[in-house]
Amino acid sequence: MSWDADVTVVGAGAAGLSLAVSLAQPLPGGGPAPRVVVVEAPPGPLRPPARTWCYWEAGAGPYDAMLSASWDRLRLYAPDGAVVDRPLAPMRYKMLRSDRFEAAMAGRLGAYGVDVRRMTVESAHDTDGGAVVRGRDASGAPCVVRSGLVFDSRPPRRLPAARTTLLQHFRGWFVRTARPAFDPGAATLMDFRLPQPHRGLAFGYVLPLSRHDALVEYTEFSRAALSGAAYDRALHRYCTSVLGLGDYAVRESEQGVIPMSDGAYPRRHGRRVYVIGAAGGATRPATGYTFSAIQRQSRHLAEAVRAGRSPARTPAVHGRRARTMDAVLLRALDTGRVDGGAFFTHLFSTVPTERVLRFLDGATSPREDFGIGLRTPVLPMLRSLLELPLLRRSVPAAGPGRR
Repeated sequence: MSWDADVTVVGAGAAGLSLAVSLAQPLPGGGPAPRVVVVEAPPGPLRPPARTWCYWEAGAGPYDAMLSASWDRLRLYAPDGAVVDRPLAPMRYKMLRSDRFEAAMAGRLGAYGVDVRRMTVESAHDTDGGAVVRGRDASGAPCVVRSGLVFDSRPPRRLPAARTTLLQHFRGWFVRTARPAFDPGAATLMDFRLPQPHRGLAFGYVLPLSRHDALVEYTEFSRAALSGAAYDRALHRYCTSVLGLGDYAVRESEQGVIPMSDGAYPRRHGRRVYVIGAAGGATRPATGYTFSAIQRQSRHLAEAVRAGRSPARTPAVHGRRARTMDAVLLRALDTGRVDGGAFFTHLFSTVPTERVLRFLDGATSPREDFGIGLRTPVLPMLRSLLELPLLRRSVPAAGPGRR
């Protein structure tokens, strides 16, 4: 059988593009890189609108030239209005818009001679000695791509069975104010000066781009998403009653739903068909952050492929200890045992911000995790931990989303 490529990457979002570029870039020793084909959806409903990704990183990073903004301070507002304002050094909180990232990465793929094909993928499966991707092009004609390996970033049709599944659902407005209203030196990670749901939590999120411009989001962790009108009411109330912006105009909006689940996402669908990105478990269950984990996942997979090792031997993007802690927090929030606003306020107030961010990335040691655990509501968290083995896993109705 003749092969179109060594590797096919399905999807041209953050996961697909990050992995494709990592695979196709020239080897340090000058040897040939794997032949890569990227399959992206034709223009239409399968392509998501422009969206915002945020992550934290120490020092300069590979995407700094693409950033919309970055901050060296984070703020959190407690339910009673108390402010936690912390420097991030040596880290920065970075904001990246998907359209800039995708354009820049497409340029890199072109420079590396990567073949990008537009088709609606219908299946990806093993075949003799390799894998086959089948679909249709924009005209409806059948298309086939044959390669040794496939990495598929398409959203799953259903979520994995889980003990707890919450939704992180949000709507954000890019606003411009008539008067100076924002501090460009600090990002507001969580603002709990909002009415809270019975279970879960709700908070505001502010990424200032200038004194007059910011992305302002309303976010909930709860079991069900809201209507469009409900998001708009919550955002307007936040902008006027809480932030006191005065006159403002909405220039653009974005919206998403991210499942926060303790279910186990599959790492592959066959011997040679692997799952990447959010579909492959890159989303951190307790926070919804995904972009940094995608970069780690891409790096590990590319290193394995280029060295001739099986991608199945690469480390899980989130370790078992991190997943267990996330399962405990999700259960505690879903049962109402833990007040989300008080939980996160106390965490950021009592633990150095740099350590909290490493904890949220799963990069802290067991000793550091134990110390952080002592700063949480110990009895409710312990009860949630002890009951996890007794809980039945079920397939939730919620569909996948993005951040």
